[in-house]
Amino acid sequence: MIRRMVNRYNTDCLKYDAVEKVFGTKNVIPLWVADMDIPAPKVVRRALHKRVNHPIYGYSIHNDCFYSTIISWVKDHFQWDIDKEWITCTPGIVPAINVAVMGLTEKGDEIIIQPPVYPPFFSAVKDHDRTLVTNPLKNEDGRYTMDIDDLKAKITPKTKLLILCNPHNPVGRVFTKEELIELGSICKKNNIIIISDEIHADIVYEPNKHIPIASISKEFSDITITCMAPSKTFNIAGFATSEIIIENESIRERFRYITQTLHICGGNILGDAALIASYDKGQPWLKRTLKFLKGNIDFVMDYVEKNIPSIKIVEPESTFLLWLDCSALGMRQKELNDFFVNDAHLGLSNGAMFGKCGQGFMRMNIGTSRRTLKKALKQLKDAVERTIDN
Repeated sequence: MIRRMVNRYNTDCLKYDAVEKVFGTKNVIPLWVADMDIPAPKVVRRALHKRVNHPIYGYSIHNDCFYSTIISWVKDHFQWDIDKEWITCTPGIVPAINVAVMGLTEKGDEIIIQPPVYPPFFSAVKDHDRTLVTNPLKNEDGRYTMDIDDLKAKITPKTKLLILCNPHNPVGRVFTKEELIELGSICKKNNIIIISDEIHADIVYEPNKHIPIASISKEFSDITITCMAPSKTFNIAGFATSEIIIENESIRERFRYITQTLHICGGNILGDAALIASYDKGQPWLKRTLKFLKGNIDFVMDYVEKNIPSIKIVEPESTFLLWLDCSALGMRQKELNDFFVNDAHLGLSNGAMFGKCGQGFMRMNIGTSRRTLKKALKQLKDAVERTIDN
């Protein structure tokens, strides 16, 4: 999949060109922000070249092909029939989550998240003066599950939203149909709207299968805002194009009102071209990429188990992210982060960013070349051994 490492430095790349700002040094291998070092599919690059060759780049609309391609992808991959009217486009899923918070809740309303979880979930609640309620996942021998009893205990009449991350970032769970039914039933009973971030829906490893919670039943679809995008799947996050699927007309109109007042619902010429090409002709590339990513996961897990047994890895069912349990190293979180940066010279995501239950953890992006991973793991092994020797 990666025959040679593409040099991403000096391309205004967040992952590489911001390392000194993020980690305080340029001397780290960046394995943090969730995009891959894998060239986008050739079909996408061809589509972009074709559109760029037209010399005018004015305001655009989402054409019929944009919608039909999304509808076909969702039908083919998740056996879910959706209508064109349900789809709204936003410049990313994080903006969509913020739009939903703004349009569907009032100041002081409670919003539930399930940490350890993607950091923007926290800020989407706090930045708009809503009340954050955490329903931490349970870590049972390295497998994370929902704590349903805790969820029920924390719901009040002021609870208006639950932000679901499925597949889950950073723990890599793909929640089962039974788990989703239990969650959806509780939300339906308590009039709670679900914002379901499903950005990693296509990066799932067999035998696991992603199920959009809204696809399970009409009653669940009626309370769910489903957030999808080709950005992680085809490594095109820089085009900031996401599809938000909302069947409930009332919820959809409240959501769209905010996108319209913020003027963020317009077309994106290159984003639309990339989305259409990805969903229409990107499946063969995706199949190869999944095989490559699973090989990287297996390689890292095997290496760590054999050479760095003090670190445990939660085996992911999805994503190209690994959740590293470093608690056996006996370091406080700041010390642990400093250890990775200054001793191992690796730029990983600090587990504390994902909530209090991320203490003792680090998140590692394996969407890079095997050569890079080998170098990174050797540096980590040597750093741990120096710590033990001291």
